[in-house]
Amino acid sequence: MKTTDSSRNELDGMVVNVELTLSSIIQGVALYFLTENARSVLSEGTWRTWPYVGAGLLIILLFWSRSLIHTLTLIRWPIEFVHNFFYIACTLVEAVAFTRLADPFWWFALNAVFSLFVWGLFIYDLRLIRLRRGDSAGEQGDRLYARVTRDQWLNILFLVPAIFLFNVASVIAIHLHPEFFLVQNGHLVLIALQGAGFLIYLVYVIRSFGSWSPLIAATRQEWFHSNG
Repeated sequence: MKTTDSSRNELDGMVVNVELTLSSIIQGVALYFLTENARSVLSEGTWRTWPYVGAGLLIILLFWSRSLIHTLTLIRWPIEFVHNFFYIACTLVEAVAFTRLADPFWWFALNAVFSLFVWGLFIYDLRLIRLRRGDSAGEQGDRLYARVTRDQWLNILFLVPAIFLFNVASVIAIHLHPEFFLVQNGHLVLIALQGAGFLIYLVYVIRSFGSWSPLIAATRQEWFHSNG
């Protein structure tokens, strides 16, 4: 039995490494698309696109940091293929959005689609949380997954829907009032609000990870000892 448990620890470590590598690679691909398109639009001297480049960078930082937290708190053997398929699908839409830095209507439309995929990812990961709560081998794990569950529902019920609705509202506003939002650059108000929202969300994610870090380490230690 100890051999089996030892193998589980090794497989857990392997799956975590695979997950971290995947999330880093796909966000590296997204960063490539952002960099390449930012180079193109900025070389034209169009200052109106600069806020979109900044918002794009915040999206990458948010997605990568959230995927890092999910990996360290939820990922164990066996590999969750659907979870990783969501990552790839999200990155596809994200990268396409980065090709529309100079087109506010399509930027917000594609960001709405992106937020839908992220929403689906959060909902699917409830299954992983239930599995990890079942794996919990002690008090630290129970405390961690109580926090993870609250954060997951906060994102599912409030944060991600708010991002989705903001993007949809922006698309509708631009469609109904193109003169103001496109000709008179009213879209800069929308991208400023989006960027500010992303920045606040990123600060929340970083602070959450800082408070969870001791519990994450303690929980993985409990897993290790329970399998040892």
